[in-house]
Amino acid sequence: MTSDARENLTYEDFGRAVRELAQTIADDGYQPDIVLSIARGGVFVAGGLAYALDCKNIHLVNVEFYTGVGTTLDMPVMLAPVPNAIDFTDKKVLIADDVADTGKTLKLVHDFCVETVAEVRSAVIYEKSQSLVKCEYVWKRTDDWINFPWSVLPPVRKSGEPITPSKEAL
Repeated sequence: MTSDARENLTYEDFGRAVRELAQTIADDGYQPDIVLSIARGGVFVAGGLAYALDCKNIHLVNVEFYTGVGTTLDMPVMLAPVPNAIDFTDKKVLIADDVADTGKTLKLVHDFCVETVAEVRSAVIYEKSQSLVKCEYVWKRTDDWINFPWSVLPPVRKSGEPITPSKEAL
């Protein structure tokens, strides 16, 4: 991460990014049978890509890795329920996530799929230079911290409680 530099993605930019990413995938001739979302940030990307690519088969894998800004577990961990790899047999799978930062999460999911599927590729909005995985489809490369529109505000509270910006957004 470059000092305190931040990339601020708006919902409008996100919509454009997903559409452009989908166009790049389509122009490449890749037609996934399954879009595999890495939750949580990848859920938004996967939904947009699946609609744009007319792929109705979406799966989700929950992976825990980041515990805060710049802090992670030693290694990413798949959380239950883990998809059944047999559901991916001989399918073309597109793994979707919001960012390839260290690449450890993408590598975990890629390795989970690779022995079972016909082909696996990855698509992300952002890819950082230190990522272990070099994705086939990337909207933008940056080494800045990214403020995503869905994660800059804290979780909602009961009515009447103030909502303040998260530490990550400051």
